[in-house]
Amino acid sequence: MTTSDKKIGFIGTGKMGEALIKGILAAKLFPPDNVYASDADFAKLQSLGKDYNINTCRDNCDAVINSDIILIAVKPQIVPKVLEEIKDSIKKQIIISIAAGVPIETFEKALPRGTKVVRVMPNIAATVKEAASAISPGSAVSREDAEIAGEIFNSIGRTVILPEHLMDAVTGLSGSGPAYIFMIIEALADGGVHEGLDRNTAKLLAAQTVLGAAKMVLANGTHTGELKDMVTSPGGTTIRGIRVMEDRGVRVAMMNAVIAASERSKELGRKT
Repeated sequence: MTTSDKKIGFIGTGKMGEALIKGILAAKLFPPDNVYASDADFAKLQSLGKDYNINTCRDNCDAVINSDIILIAVKPQIVPKVLEEIKDSIKKQIIISIAAGVPIETFEKALPRGTKVVRVMPNIAATVKEAASAISPGSAVSREDAEIAGEIFNSIGRTVILPEHLMDAVTGLSGSGPAYIFMIIEALADGGVHEGLDRNTAKLLAAQTVLGAAKMVLANGTHTGELKDMVTSPGGTTIRGIRVMEDRGVRVAMMNAVIAASERSKELGRKT
């Protein structure tokens, strides 16, 4: 599969939009001349044009007309307005949406019949090319179209393909998950500071510990329970800490955070 002969247009160039532009260019999926972008913030748009040598458009329709793939990266409440604006410019383009909570049905109803729509839920780690992204193809999307979406999002991390009804669970887990991990890193660092480490050293050790643990989980598929046991010696320091975590309900709190965020995603989806 190759995207080098295709053109991609971005509607919305906030943090996620810019992260994707940076990712696809770094991966050489598209040459800069084949990338178009539009945004209500024209100053930001001009800055991106200079930084990445991409084409900038004042009008969303210009980005659509010039592109084979349209990536919609606007806030959910803006989506209906954008779809109304671009619907007459849609021909055979692939529409990829990262608008949180907006179902594929919203796009398929607003755009011409047979429009190819792919819904994707990435996360903020796209800004450091370590995103976890879930891809859900619409009814008119071919295998080749889905592979193109996969190529784009693999350029900023890892992807999975899931049915759309699981997207709220993805939102609660990987979409909101970085915030949970930031809290854990902060708490670990606070513990280190309590025991005498300076703040910067404690933060570095905590963040690197989380990064290393994550890489071990992804490296060979070993069950997390086995990995935990590798660190937990009988009567040692780790099991003492784990006992405190279990006593304080850390495991249940993390599960409930994912469940609560998923339920909120469902609520927001019903409002779009």
